[in-house]
Amino acid sequence: MIVNITLPDSTSYDITIDKLNDIYFDTKVVIVTNPTVSGFHLEYLKKHLSAKELSIVTIPDGEEYKNMNTIDMILNHCFEHRLDRKSLLVAFGGGVIGDMTGFAASIYQRGINFVQVPTTLLSQVDASVGGKTGINNKYGKNLIGAFHQPKAVLIDPSMLKTLPKREFGAGVAEIVKMAVTFNSEFFEWLEQNDLTDDENIKIAIAKSVETKADVVSKDEKEHGIRAALNYGHTFGHVIENETNYDTYLHGEAVGIGMVMANNLAVKVGLMKEEEALKVKNLLEKYNIPTSYKIKDVEDFYEHFFLDKKSLDNKIKFILPKGIGNCVITDEVSKSDVIEILKDF
Repeated sequence: MIVNITLPDSTSYDITIDKLNDIYFDTKVVIVTNPTVSGFHLEYLKKHLSAKELSIVTIPDGEEYKNMNTIDMILNHCFEHRLDRKSLLVAFGGGVIGDMTGFAASIYQRGINFVQVPTTLLSQVDASVGGKTGINNKYGKNLIGAFHQPKAVLIDPSMLKTLPKREFGAGVAEIVKMAVTFNSEFFEWLEQNDLTDDENIKIAIAKSVETKADVVSKDEKEHGIRAALNYGHTFGHVIENETNYDTYLHGEAVGIGMVMANNLAVKVGLMKEEEALKVKNLLEKYNIPTSYKIKDVEDFYEHFFLDKKSLDNKIKFILPKGIGNCVITDEVSKSDVIEILKDF
């Protein structure tokens, strides 16, 4: 299956959901990966991907390495192998690899092309599509980065066979996010079908990618509707920052963040309690955490102001409006938010 993202400035590209086909690049190519992914899948990729000159840079595995030191590792490899402006990077891994490879590509010689070959469910349904790249720092997640669209996204669902259960659940959280914010029918389908089934997960990947492609095509640089894709993330990013990115996988933090956002939506009258419970039950079906212990409510609240969506000292929240719709608002009172946070 092929999904197309249509963007201005000739940056449109295809997202292919299928077994990898043989592909040749008539240029220098660097595959960026980590030891875990390369151990499982690198030989498979090399069977199908060839280039005029091919090299591999292996970077440390984990969100805690999503920083400028690792970007320097990638860039140094590019300089040592004399990549030019026609060269190409291949992001071969999960969302962390995709974000860092895309960012390195965006700044190497002021911008070269890259291709996404996502290997985790989270990166296949969300992180690899849309051109967001970046790294973390002590102030928060993805606060340094660029919009830099890939030349192509090659999604091979067979790679999910080696994925640990927690990583699979983290990807499911992003699938649920898409359904709650944009597609009530898809949400009902998710309630009725088991995503551990091979055919069902292909359908869910395709539905999620189609949804994200449609949103990104309408709002590439997140000036409006694309911000809705951050449902659960405003809360989730604070949780990740508080726990130094080493307690929860990104999708797990987003799962907890969705529950927090739902509670706030119920509080302000946008969502019914039974709808919030449906979302929580669906997350828990895949062992996605839905609870969190906040140590300091005021400090947690202050972290919201570092969120990229916040403007003019106002916090922007993405709240579900029932299931299948959402609102983006900066008019939620501090007292309502604090009351919800106290429940955690």
